[in-house]
Amino acid sequence: MKLHQLRYLAAIVDNGLNITAAARALHTSQPGVSKQIKLLEDELGFEVFERQGRTLRRLTPAGEQVVARAQRILEEARNIRRLSEEARDEKKGSMSIATTHTQARYVLAGIVKRFREQYPEVKLHLHQGTSEQIASLAAEDRVDFAIATGSQELFPGMVLMPCYRWHRDIVVPKGHPLARIEKPTLKDLSRHPVVTYVFSFSGRSSLPALFERARLPLDVALTAHDADVIKTYVRLGLGVGIIACMAVTEKEDPDLAAIDGSHLFPEHVTWLGVRRGRLLRGYMYDFMRLFAPHLSRRLVEQALRAATPEESAALFEDIRLPRY
Repeated sequence: MKLHQLRYLAAIVDNGLNITAAARALHTSQPGVSKQIKLLEDELGFEVFERQGRTLRRLTPAGEQVVARAQRILEEARNIRRLSEEARDEKKGSMSIATTHTQARYVLAGIVKRFREQYPEVKLHLHQGTSEQIASLAAEDRVDFAIATGSQELFPGMVLMPCYRWHRDIVVPKGHPLARIEKPTLKDLSRHPVVTYVFSFSGRSSLPALFERARLPLDVALTAHDADVIKTYVRLGLGVGIIACMAVTEKEDPDLAAIDGSHLFPEHVTWLGVRRGRLLRGYMYDFMRLFAPHLSRRLVEQALRAATPEESAALFEDIRLPRY
């Protein structure tokens, strides 16, 4: 049994049992991947996959156990490489972060600047996307950290550590009728078309649910993933914007009025996720502390050692999270 065979096996699973896609991700040939999996099955004495012709249909019960152990072995192999890198030079290396546009644009910029001042020789890779795209990168182990809000169910293999709370604000052009109301009601909002995030339209705290409970109409003019896009269309007069409170500032948006929406919309918690069992380098702990000061090395290590998600979540129950 060879390490590269386990790597091929994990890649097939990560790519939905598609050998061609796995070979592409591994930068090798499809026949080569198929041959190595067949050699592995011959050595094990049982089939890892159920097949229909040349198509892999599902993992066998024994195959599921093999994959689970293979993934742990591969994670430990990556940890050994990190130990080697740490021993060679603790101030050099790389770090990859997957996050949303709002986090990358409005929260992380200052933190990354401070981090780079401390670690100028660490290469940073920032990937932006939706929660689903971030989850895909995390599942493929292409990032060290995932930073997002909600959608915890998409990240079953990660330890999710709460960082801070935030709420949504109402954004209108200065001079708009709502700008003259200190605390607009849902009824006030229902009189105008709305421009907001795509993710605001799922779950119990979604905008439709809020308006439905209040028995008020909701006129959705436009949805987008990007706060800057939403603000652009608010400026064009398409509707009232509802965006994250950190995504509008007097300095960058002098023509817009931001109205505190904390009395209308539920609070959200942004979290930072790390793959369970991951060995972090020293500068990674420092980055986490810059992003969320309560994430001390000791607390993070306790969370990563926790046996279950419930145990790791319990470590944060008594921590008073800052509000953005």
